[in-house]
Amino acid sequence: MHPIPVIGLIILLLGVPTSAVAQSATPAVTSPTAASGDFAGLVDIGDGRQMYLECRGSGGPTVLLESGYPNTAGVWDQAALGPTSDMTAVLPGVAAFTRVCAYDRPGTADMVDGALRPGRSDPVPQPRTLAAVVADLHALLAAAGEPGPYVLVGHSLGGLMVRLYAATYPDEVAGLVLVDPSVEGQDARFRAVLTPEQAAAFDALQSAAAGADPDLERYGAEGIGVATAGEEVRAAVAASPFIGKPLILITHGMPMGSDLPPGLLPPGFPWEAVDRAFSQLHRELDDGTPGARLVVATESGHYVQVDQPDLVIEAIRQVVEAVWDPARWGTPVVSPAAATPSP
Repeated sequence: MHPIPVIGLIILLLGVPTSAVAQSATPAVTSPTAASGDFAGLVDIGDGRQMYLECRGSGGPTVLLESGYPNTAGVWDQAALGPTSDMTAVLPGVAAFTRVCAYDRPGTADMVDGALRPGRSDPVPQPRTLAAVVADLHALLAAAGEPGPYVLVGHSLGGLMVRLYAATYPDEVAGLVLVDPSVEGQDARFRAVLTPEQAAAFDALQSAAAGADPDLERYGAEGIGVATAGEEVRAAVAASPFIGKPLILITHGMPMGSDLPPGLLPPGFPWEAVDRAFSQLHRELDDGTPGARLVVATESGHYVQVDQPDLVIEAIRQVVEAVWDPARWGTPVVSPAAATPSP
């Protein structure tokens, strides 16, 4: 079981291995620039605030990794795979062929020795809107001197964030990779398959998760408001749709809920029905996005970047190569051995 997947999985944003990645102390403040090579540190984004950013590799387009709720940048790095893994994590894997960056949103955290350890960016009042998250990321990339256009990679709730970024700053985004993303409308779709008792238990766990730490990120008036966040994205994408650029959507292939501790939800909680609803939402997003490609990660749960990092790396490579040469977008997204493409 991934370290604390419970918060995000229950909230269906969806798992949170607020990856039990042992973080070192917050690095000294830096003023990185695009020419400064590999770095990791705090960046002054103005208004007396600092955010943690790390970048590796060289070349372009720069890939930006957006974590799900409430993960730090560590979920993309080697320690998230565990000490016995012989796989290459997404962050170092992508750095082998282009520039790649990851960061800690305010309010993110890791689980270390059974306790939440706050992320390295300055905290901000919670809850927030996704628009505020997008504004932070825009300010961070500008302050760090990391030029666009970018390939944005978003996991879970991060999928909504990168789509909102692409709609807000369309000229800055050259491609997208969505890793088992949250999708607008999912809250209503999930609740449609729950009984009143199951919905009440689900809500109680959401409230407990949102109250785990007052500085932990929350969205919307009701804390982790997927519905509120989804509506932000729905309106923005309607006004500025992502068309004519490469997009890969990776959806999980293993059952959700199978790695939760027993007793968190009532017996008979309909994970299969929730799973079908989530998969259908992904197919609808794929169908509604011209030129998008949907890939099923057959050996992965919600955390595809941990279960099959090679698949995520290859998807990013395909999008980066399509930015280099649009003719490459006609080639297969991944090998049949790595995943099962949708029909």
